Amino acid sequence: MRAIAALILSTTVGMGAAQPAAPNLAQQRDAFRMAYAAAQNGQDWRALAQGLQSYPLYPYLEAVALQHDIRTASPAQVDAYLQRYAGLIPAEDLRKAELGWLAQQQDWTEFQHFYQPGLGDTLTCDDLQANLAQGKPLDFDRDLAALWQKTSLPSACTPVLAAAAAQGLLTPTRAWARIERAADAGNASTIEQSAQWLSGADAAEALRIAEALSSPVTLLRKAATLADTPRNREAVSRALVRTARRDSAQAQTYWQTLSKQFVFDQSERNRVLAALALYNAVDFGPDAVAQLAALPPSAQTDATREWRVRVAVAQGDWKAAEAAIQALTPDEMQHDEWRYWKARIAQQLGQTSTALDDYTSLAQQATFYGFLAADQANLPYSICPQALPADPAALQQAESDPGLIRAFEFFALDMLPNARREWNRAYANLPPAQQLQAVSLASSRGWVDRAVFAFGKSGDLKYYALRFPLADEDRVLSAAHNAGIDPAWAFAIIRAETAWQTDARSGANARGLMQLLPGTASLVARRSGLPYDGAVSLYDPSINIPLGTQYLANLAMRFNGSPWLASAAYNAGPGNAQRWVDARGNLDPEAFILTIPYNETRDYVTRVMSFATIYGWRLHGEPIPVSARLPAIGTPYDPSTDPKRKQVVCRVAPPAPAT
Repeated sequence: MRAIAALILSTTVGMGAAQPAAPNLAQQRDAFRMAYAAAQNGQDWRALAQGLQSYPLYPYLEAVALQHDIRTASPAQVDAYLQRYAGLIPAEDLRKAELGWLAQQQDWTEFQHFYQPGLGDTLTCDDLQANLAQGKPLDFDRDLAALWQKTSLPSACTPVLAAAAAQGLLTPTRAWARIERAADAGNASTIEQSAQWLSGADAAEALRIAEALSSPVTLLRKAATLADTPRNREAVSRALVRTARRDSAQAQTYWQTLSKQFVFDQSERNRVLAALALYNAVDFGPDAVAQLAALPPSAQTDATREWRVRVAVAQGDWKAAEAAIQALTPDEMQHDEWRYWKARIAQQLGQTSTALDDYTSLAQQATFYGFLAADQANLPYSICPQALPADPAALQQAESDPGLIRAFEFFALDMLPNARREWNRAYANLPPAQQLQAVSLASSRGWVDRAVFAFGKSGDLKYYALRFPLADEDRVLSAAHNAGIDPAWAFAIIRAETAWQTDARSGANARGLMQLLPGTASLVARRSGLPYDGAVSLYDPSINIPLGTQYLANLAMRFNGSPWLASAAYNAGPGNAQRWVDARGNLDPEAFILTIPYNETRDYVTRVMSFATIYGWRLHGEPIPVSARLPAIGTPYDPSTDPKRKQVVCRVAPPAPAT
């Protein structure tokens, strides 16, 4: 806080002894909160902001007040603010608010005074409307080419597109190009919009492509009445692919008939055949391995090749699995998952020496499959932690960066969205040495999610203490103990769910560190007697962590205590997890995880199990083996039974031999 303290102390310079003492930082923060709330509500904030002129967040107050009064604020007031605080985030927000109001009023002269390019598609289209209002015709290449590449546009662009159509700029060729992009993106509404710029049979065929995306079975039911034209073939092929995702058997039935009626080109056939084979495999349908293996090379994708391995392993057909693993591309074989299963398949086929060599090589990785390989080869885990190097000069520069100062102030005020916006802009403009120190500084001040995101993107994966923080440790340990689960697992769930963003909220309305749905939280609270005070309270770690750990414990009890199955249920829902158990409960845990149908859940389980291992190492030095966390389905798992722990070493891969 040295830089902030300096800013505060500077207000006392030159003041006589009779002047009142400048407020301290805590007082400034309290005053800012009150002034900010007043500005948001259109109340007098200036009286509350006395003494805050040197406070780093002071510029936000006037911007928020002006935004509240945007309908009555004069352009001169807005302009004056933008001149004073050019380049700051609140100035950009105020500019957008003023432009939005001026566009709503269709005051295009003032609009163009404030307009700057690069403020988003809505304002771009508003600016084009301003040009049209002034009698300036549109030029496709200059005005529309970039927008035309988007598969979805805001409503502000609708009158611009109408004007372009009236000028004859939206030719059938351009309309079809946009339709194809929208179809690839799965955006039926954009196709429907684009169909209005076509006529006759063209428009009808475009709408069929839209229907193929929005209601594929409806289109397939009437496909027998359609002529065999290129656009109709495209609609039918897309409908078949969509249907295969939902019901592979139904799609196969339609294909048997429609493949005789329509002369699909090779690309369309490949797309349909790949989808039929893939989703038949995901559904564990009949002859899945044979159907995948029979795909022509041009129809194969990473997904079809990988599911060929998954199904062969699930069937215990190790020869077929060996053939499938050999069909993977070199890029696919770089993934730990397939390196592990290559070794496991060799082991099942009696190729012990090859399997051991592959396990030993993979065991150098601190990942789920690296840990499993170490267990298979009876090796210690390889974790090579690295400490962030001290760099006092870079640290001082980071501490004095105005953007970071504002970010840390918002963090201290628990105004996290604003804090992240200031951080993201400031961090992106720092040189690498200062970025490292900024991340370290954030972690030391309790803003631990900054390191998780920064090092995940940069590839600096060995800063384990920063990437896997023991944040809120006492609360997590206490909650896990009360719920009867392993604290390392609770830490891993938090890390996988939100990376320690306390205000996280998903599209499904899951909230807080452990991403609980309000309904789930309410039910857990009623049954366990834990406190809960509505959805907003889930942003409070003291509410969220006890409820989340108890919910984990409830899921574990449903699945015989199994942490890996409970993790799958936590991500995909207990109903889906139970359905998979009912269908494939005979598989060993590793094969079951390999064949989880949802990519997200499959990745989630492996991440949580690897994170639990790393957190076990951080908590105890020697973690529970990852294989010990994978009890067979139906086998009781008791977390209080402490298995033999794994030794952790740092094994560096030997240099490649000279050639």
